[in-house]
Amino acid sequence: MLFSGLFGNETAAKVLLYLQQLESGYPRGIAQGLQIPLSQVQRQLERLEREGVLASRVIGKTRLYQWNPRCGYLDQLRELLARGIEMLPKEIREAFVSERRRPRRRGKPLP
Repeated sequence: MLFSGLFGNETAAKVLLYLQQLESGYPRGIAQGLQIPLSQVQRQLERLEREGVLASRVIGKTRLYQWNPRCGYLDQLRELLARGIEMLPKEIREAFVSERRRPRRRGKPLP
């Protein structure tokens, strides 16, 4: 996959591409969206937070990860990721944006 060598492994690249598209995410949601084991996603999120690329906060019992605005090279990294997403095949690119981000209206039937 694109960027796997640059970011160390395929999981790290997928997590970064996911966050590029959706701005923030929590480990289980990222793992389900990318169909990757939760433990691998958690390991990469913790590593990226340690390196200062991501920042997290706890909301209830959930840890939400997002871009760290204090990262000195954040704009360049996000620009690189945006260009990388453009280069991905359409079916792979759609996997990064297919997650529903809004709550469903009460009583609305499932499709």
